[in-house]
Amino acid sequence: MHWLDWTIVAAYLIYIVYDGLRLTKKSTEIEGYFLAHRSLPWWAVGLSVMATQLSAITLVGTTGQAYANGMRFVQFYFGLPFAMVILCVTVVPFFYRAKVFTAYEYLERRFDAKTRALTSFFFLVSRGLACGVIVAAPSVILSIVLGWDEVVTVLVMGLTTTIYTMFGGVQAVTWTDVKQMVIIFIGLFVILLVILNQLPDNVTLGGAVTLAGVTGRMKMVDPAFNLNETYTLWSGLIGGLFLALSYFGCDQSQVQRFLTARSVSEGRSSLLMSAFVKIPMQVLILFIGVLVFIFYQFVPPPLIFKADDRARIEGQPAYQQLESQYRQAFDARREVALALATDGAGARAEYDAATKQVGEARRAAVDLVQKQTGKSFSDVNYVFPTFVTTYAPIGVVGLIIAAIFAAAMSSISAELAALSTATVIDFYRRHLRRQAPDSHYLFVSKVATGCWGVFACIVALYAGRLGSLIEVVNKFGSYFYGSLLGVFVLAIGTKRANGHGAFVGLLAGMATVAVVAGRTGISFLWYNVVGCVTVVIVGMIVSLVTKPTPGSDTQVADS
Repeated sequence: MHWLDWTIVAAYLIYIVYDGLRLTKKSTEIEGYFLAHRSLPWWAVGLSVMATQLSAITLVGTTGQAYANGMRFVQFYFGLPFAMVILCVTVVPFFYRAKVFTAYEYLERRFDAKTRALTSFFFLVSRGLACGVIVAAPSVILSIVLGWDEVVTVLVMGLTTTIYTMFGGVQAVTWTDVKQMVIIFIGLFVILLVILNQLPDNVTLGGAVTLAGVTGRMKMVDPAFNLNETYTLWSGLIGGLFLALSYFGCDQSQVQRFLTARSVSEGRSSLLMSAFVKIPMQVLILFIGVLVFIFYQFVPPPLIFKADDRARIEGQPAYQQLESQYRQAFDARREVALALATDGAGARAEYDAATKQVGEARRAAVDLVQKQTGKSFSDVNYVFPTFVTTYAPIGVVGLIIAAIFAAAMSSISAELAALSTATVIDFYRRHLRRQAPDSHYLFVSKVATGCWGVFACIVALYAGRLGSLIEVVNKFGSYFYGSLLGVFVLAIGTKRANGHGAFVGLLAGMATVAVVAGRTGISFLWYNVVGCVTVVIVGMIVSLVTKPTPGSDTQVADS
């Protein structure tokens, strides 16, 4: 990178860490550290909610997903607005008036301590893994830009964010999220202009969209009902609805956001903000990925985007032969693509034939990498950062890298804050030391934040090779979310459910999802439906044949 790009990135990182540490003085009590004294305005909470979701995975993984498969991924979010409306009517006022630190704290009041502990434990496992995937995304960029080893890049990204989260608490997380969202939005629009400027002079935006349509990448809705297909209208509306209900209603990283709002109405407004803005924002990010694909119809992309793995096989005669075949097929495709994009006169059959040859050469190169490394291989996460660092002008590279860092740090910090809160409130204060001054719990919280930061870094070292990071993080969540949602449905929606039913139901839900995931080809989005329904059915059956949990508040469901 140019020195100007380095300056922009360094200035951003220094400012964000300084700004987060500056807010430390506002977090000297556990309510201030965990919930910001419930004093934040709705727009700040809303931006923080969006920033928590808009990780570097979104910028790196979603653009890579669109490059490979087009706009179909947007169906994943079709259930989100409906989920937000449901949560605004039910969960937001419920948790806010309950005056809890964590969503799982309420489960002990409604059921018993074992249900609270098991639910919080599964949250910690799921979000700890997801946080590791979120750390992995920016390490992809650093490894490309700096040529560093992945271990170094993971530590730089993960530990830098851990520092200001440890000391500033949720107050620092929220206000740095607000500033980071501004950087992200600016970066998105700048990179859109950069891509359009890099297209051939005779290819207009309309021509680019036409070519994208020819390749099927502008298709946004698939009405087919197929449980084995991940991105369809129905998987988004039903599976996506259950996932969003689980994530925003049962996941501490999101519940903690709206619990910091000044009132119930402001908590609702923060979620509705995300409901109306999230899908258009995702469309923009996906469209950027599609435009990168169109750009590479006219400019030859690397046969392998991941530079370090490509370097391992470049000297092999087999790779050099594949490279020659790849270039020939690309040149043939470029001529037809240009005709399709400019006047629609290109021969579709010729384009498809050349595209097939390009794909065959790439698959053969991927096989070489897998044989060389002995590991599974996917470089979809390297497409967008490779484009940025290769073709964006001086200054813009630094801005885009800063935007990706902003997306990463906002999500990492939110996850670490939630993990720390659940660890201290649901386990340490509940089971190890029930009476202690706030200063003691603050110290333990900072230690917990640091430990989770290290854990996330370890997970990140393995996450990068699991495929599209945006899919990986949602797969991790889908193993857990539906079952967690089922427990809260039992708690809030039914009076007859008891602690025994909720506990057994949760175990049954997790086991059922594991069987479905291992023995069927059902898409991971449907795991959320399977888990929730299993927990509710098993939980009600067990509750009806057992006595109520001693000390449980069965009337809370009506409050």
